[in-house]
Amino acid sequence: MYIDLREWISEMAELGELKRIDAEIDPIEEMASLTYMVGKLDKPPALLFENIKGSAKGRVLFNMFGNSSRRIAYTFGLDPDVSIRDMVPEVKELLKKKKKPEYVNDGPIMENVVFGDDVDITEFPAPKMWPRDGGRYIGTADAIITRDPDSDWINVGVYRQMIVDKKRVGFYSSPGKDVDIIRRKYWERGEPCPVVAVYGTDPLLYLIGSLAFPRGENEFEHVAGIKGSFELIEGQVTGLPIPARAELVIEGYSYPGKTVIEGPFGEFTGYYGRPAEETPYIDIEAVYYRDNPIITSALMAEYPPSDQALFFGICRAAKIWEDLDNLGIPGIKGVYSHPAAAGGFGMTIVSLKQLHPGHASQVLSLSAQCPAGAYYSKIIVAVDDDVDPYDINQVIWALATRFSPKDDITVLKDTWSTWLDPTLNPSDIRPWGSKLLINACKDHKHYEEFSARNLLRKETYERVLKRWREFGIEEDPPRVDVFEEEA
Repeated sequence: MYIDLREWISEMAELGELKRIDAEIDPIEEMASLTYMVGKLDKPPALLFENIKGSAKGRVLFNMFGNSSRRIAYTFGLDPDVSIRDMVPEVKELLKKKKKPEYVNDGPIMENVVFGDDVDITEFPAPKMWPRDGGRYIGTADAIITRDPDSDWINVGVYRQMIVDKKRVGFYSSPGKDVDIIRRKYWERGEPCPVVAVYGTDPLLYLIGSLAFPRGENEFEHVAGIKGSFELIEGQVTGLPIPARAELVIEGYSYPGKTVIEGPFGEFTGYYGRPAEETPYIDIEAVYYRDNPIITSALMAEYPPSDQALFFGICRAAKIWEDLDNLGIPGIKGVYSHPAAAGGFGMTIVSLKQLHPGHASQVLSLSAQCPAGAYYSKIIVAVDDDVDPYDINQVIWALATRFSPKDDITVLKDTWSTWLDPTLNPSDIRPWGSKLLINACKDHKHYEEFSARNLLRKETYERVLKRWREFGIEEDPPRVDVFEEEA
């Protein structure tokens, strides 16, 4: 696999998946505007901005993944041309891999080290994304590293980071997220919370850090398991691990009771998040960076321009499927958190082979509340095993032909939501949401007598398949369900 972000960029260029932008561009809105517009193209490349107005210290990579399954697959070490349908189960298995990361004494991140009064985070290019954003956000496609004071558990998450001044960045987190729980433990003891923030990160670490693993799981071990190895350096201020081949890293503390105005920020929902409010911040004590560092940035927007939507939809689906496996739920044939539904958060579709009465209801309830699926998700749909959950047209067909509104809806109330949900008003109720469970499966009570589907005969399908090129059709043949018995 690739060694670091720079090798990843070189490989993406070879695959035709990256565009270098040499023309001067303004980090205030202009850079994000171009990224947004490119994100609406059929095949949007990653964008490496190398000539940023007003900044000599660094470059910015936008649209790292965007709406490209090829870049996501490559990052996991898979064939870039694998379909999403096949990628989800492969990612599910890859996410089970774990290996201890290796601690080393030196690495490229140590090329430049600045401490104390010499720290100035404003020297680095940080974009202001949207017109109403509260400031420049240096941390979007980042990795925020903390240690649980009770157990020594190292946690890696992805949280937004707005520049406040030379030595301070905002430290926003939704209630209930791992970093929120960890920092509160320090603050309740009257202690500052040590933090490392990586602003130029390994693409796989960004993917893994975005996911919901059970508390106590070290994300670095999953990265090392997938890549085969991953090197860390002990931070000189906090003792927290620093990725040895990162591009730009800060180290510091978040103090109890110390806040600053942060936000608003245009979010993955396609709306601004909560208004500007008092938010904890990180007091920066050290900055580490490579020569001419690359800051990894993620545009948050509606799908498809949102950088996180597709990869999160794939990875979240894989984790929900793994949670169902771990709970011993049989018959699961596919899971997909559709990226158009607020970046993969809003809707999850589960395909299953019904094996017993109540099976679909069980799958719906557990998919809605399992660790990987509980946060924010609003709509959970169960479909039969002959419906492809990765094909939204088939899902809509199942909703129209197997779902009865008066019988097949369940609503869960007071579930885990987010401050970022614009539908919940006034905003102080936003941590509490609700979930709609939709059973779009055949009615199990009448399963055997349910109307038969009009399907191709297997024998005829295979005959046409063999002659496909003879008919002069250039596209590859689609997968279809067939009638396997005698008509």
